[in-house]
Amino acid sequence: MTTIKTTSKGLLKTLFLAFLTVFTFSCSSENEYEIFSTINGTVTDYETGAPLVNASILLSPGEITKITDSNGNFTFENLEAKQYNLTVQKSGYQPNRKIVTAVSGETITIQIPMTKIPQ
Repeated sequence: MTTIKTTSKGLLKTLFLAFLTVFTFSCSSENEYEIFSTINGTVTDYETGAPLVNASILLSPGEITKITDSNGNFTFENLEAKQYNLTVQKSGYQPNRKIVTAVSGETITIQIPMTKIPQ
């Protein structure tokens, strides 16, 4: 009968090599996962549905401001996965606030209607 003698150094060496192998394969995986999120949105007039150009969107936390383009669109990229407050303002319109939860690896698309201030 053959006896296999295992020492603690041999066991530690084997465990270290196993860990190193798993770590190496997990780091070089073909399926790298996106850890950031993107929020896309469109700001429109509540009554007409027309896109609102040059509306200001403040993202908190982070205090990042974007301005809508000619189609009323805006994008916040490379965001951490968490909850954000969007505050939208445009001259002649009532401010609007939205709460958005960003999820890792996902793009969130929202519509933000703005109501004109009565004159």
